[in-house]
Amino acid sequence: MNSFKCALAGIIYCVQRERNIKIHLAAAIMAFMLGWYLELSRVEFLLLGLYVMLVLIAEVVNTAIEVVVDLITPEYDLLAKAAKDIAAGAVLLAALASLIAGGLLFLPKLAILLGG
Repeated sequence: MNSFKCALAGIIYCVQRERNIKIHLAAAIMAFMLGWYLELSRVEFLLLGLYVMLVLIAEVVNTAIEVVVDLITPEYDLLAKAAKDIAAGAVLLAALASLIAGGLLFLPKLAILLGG
């Protein structure tokens, strides 16, 4: 139970302090609302949820890396910058993958809805 509390505290830390995770959460809420409106199937919702979680996990790991790097070296360091940039790149890759998946899920349904 203590491990669960620590994990939850980590997630809360990210949500309270990191602007980007708030943006990702807002995008996720909008994606799920659009999915509900477009009547995604269970499998489609599952895929949407997996991609949302992929982005959120990447953002949480990115935050952990940033915190550790800042703890180790508070002054500017090229390797510290590289570590932060690489972690941010992982978030970008996850976000791009989710955008592609979202496009594959939503665009055909939107095209039908809009009569195209």
